[in-house]
Amino acid sequence: MRSAIHAGLVFGYGCLFPVIAFAHIGQGDISGGLLAGFRHPISGLDHVVAMVAVGLWGAQLGRPAIWVLPVTFPIVMAFGAVLGGLGVPIPGIEVGIALSALALGAAVALALTPPLWIAGLLVALFAICHGHAHGAELPGSANAMTYAIGFVAATGTLHALGILAGTVNRWKAGGYALRAGGALISGCGVYFLTYAIRGA
Repeated sequence: MRSAIHAGLVFGYGCLFPVIAFAHIGQGDISGGLLAGFRHPISGLDHVVAMVAVGLWGAQLGRPAIWVLPVTFPIVMAFGAVLGGLGVPIPGIEVGIALSALALGAAVALALTPPLWIAGLLVALFAICHGHAHGAELPGSANAMTYAIGFVAATGTLHALGILAGTVNRWKAGGYALRAGGALISGCGVYFLTYAIRGA
């Protein structure tokens, strides 16, 4: 399991290098939207902290949640992206995204251990919100398929980073640090929620 996580991180870092390289030379839609799609989740802190929280919570819960939650999120997120790309309205998307950071961060901070199906359902509901936002903001010049591959790859990378950080839970001090990180993410969610409600 540890080797698989390390391989995922190497892949993730490898993917980040071309994103950084093209970030300032006007080639955002290279490869038909792949890089634009990859950049989208990592360009907003609300997306980043929620996706990292999924990995943290999965690591905290242990097997099988450590892989069920990070697999569930991108699969359901892709469905949400289709809805967003088709213009299917879902009210309160920004509020849902903010709540994802708040709730998932709180789950880590409180070390909640619900049944797997409840954890998976919660992650899936939030994944629809994130996916809808990605799909609705698809650049007009981008290829929808490569754009989707990009944001799914970025999401997987963020989950992997969360899982890696979550492995500190095996030590007592690490468990406290993990819960503190969850509290910080939840605090970010409160901040995002305040602005989402104001903008609604």
